Amino acid sequence: MPKLTARRLLIPLAVVVLLGTAVWWLGRPKPVAVVFAEIDRGRVESTVANTRAGTVEACQRTKLSPIMGGRIEVLAVKEGDRVQKGQLLMKLWNDDQRAQSALALTQVETARRRAAEACTLAANAERDAERQAALRSRGFVSGASEDAARANAQSKRAGCEATHADVTQTLAKVEATRVEQGRTVLYAPFAGTVAKIVGEVGEYSTPSPPGVPTPPAIDLIDDSCLYVKAPMDEVDAPKIVAGQAVRISLDALPKKSFPGKVKRVAPYVSAVEKQARTVDIEALFDDPQAPGKLLVGYSADVEVILAVRENVVRVPTSALQEGGRVLVAGADGRLAERQLKTGLANWEYTEVLDGLTAGERVVASLEREGVKPGAHYVADAKAAAPAAGAANAAGGAGK
Repeated sequence: MPKLTARRLLIPLAVVVLLGTAVWWLGRPKPVAVVFAEIDRGRVESTVANTRAGTVEACQRTKLSPIMGGRIEVLAVKEGDRVQKGQLLMKLWNDDQRAQSALALTQVETARRRAAEACTLAANAERDAERQAALRSRGFVSGASEDAARANAQSKRAGCEATHADVTQTLAKVEATRVEQGRTVLYAPFAGTVAKIVGEVGEYSTPSPPGVPTPPAIDLIDDSCLYVKAPMDEVDAPKIVAGQAVRISLDALPKKSFPGKVKRVAPYVSAVEKQARTVDIEALFDDPQAPGKLLVGYSADVEVILAVRENVVRVPTSALQEGGRVLVAGADGRLAERQLKTGLANWEYTEVLDGLTAGERVVASLEREGVKPGAHYVADAKAAAPAAGAANAAGGAGK
């Protein structure tokens, strides 16, 4: 009888245990699906990049206009033409100046003839003075005759020298007319490509007066030498010096970057926008032929490499929480918080000096609800973080 009673008591107890277990099972916290990133070793760089788009510029570019205004008589080139140094580009009407030049040349010839005449008379007068001196020494002529002959010779010689000065003056006048003609012509100051021409034959070309921006007559570019000019935030400018390595990327060539060097850092701050002060830097391609044919004006970005660490333990920067903390996968199935000591960092990777070892897993999906220390977790295989090796192939670089 007692045994039967004990059995009857065990049945309700078992039911209660099962119900309690079921309630606990149904009410237990569900594990959070998280994406993990595995800690590896690789390269980490500290970099800074331009705040606004940079531009491909030509080492030499000039916007030419005649010194004086006038009607275009000759347009010797067209847009896109390659020109050599010293080649004629444009000439304004200057018939009046050419006529003045022709007149000056005839005046030179006249002055030379007059000089020849005057110098011949001077030579003759000098010989006569010598004869008078010889006769005076023999007593055949008076001293007055000798003095008159010598004075006449000196006068004729002065006249000869005056006519030579006239020749010099007329030659200077010829040069002045040539200078005036030079004000109406444009020659290429260097070899390059004609980018733009403003004006046609027969139209009037006007130079830019002070304070009035007038389009240049000819825009000439030397595209054999190109560089990238980019604005850097004034906060980053003190870290940049000439000679530092850079990576240059171009919108026209997506998914490509080209190594280069900082050529120059501007010695002043540009305040184009009052709240966004920048310092312009110039960067050259290590291999100017690598990008292929570039056009002046292409937009470009410059990433300056400040420091590099090779083969270091690194964590995805997106996995870091405020204060350098991360959530790691615990062996007990719960997420554990870990404080890190970090070094170099960029937008992709951060160097880990202490707190993690290669092979550990950290949470890369911090934005998901329920992701916190102590939470049960389950790895979300469908949304796995990118493989560290694939990111390493890209160099671990960031802006």
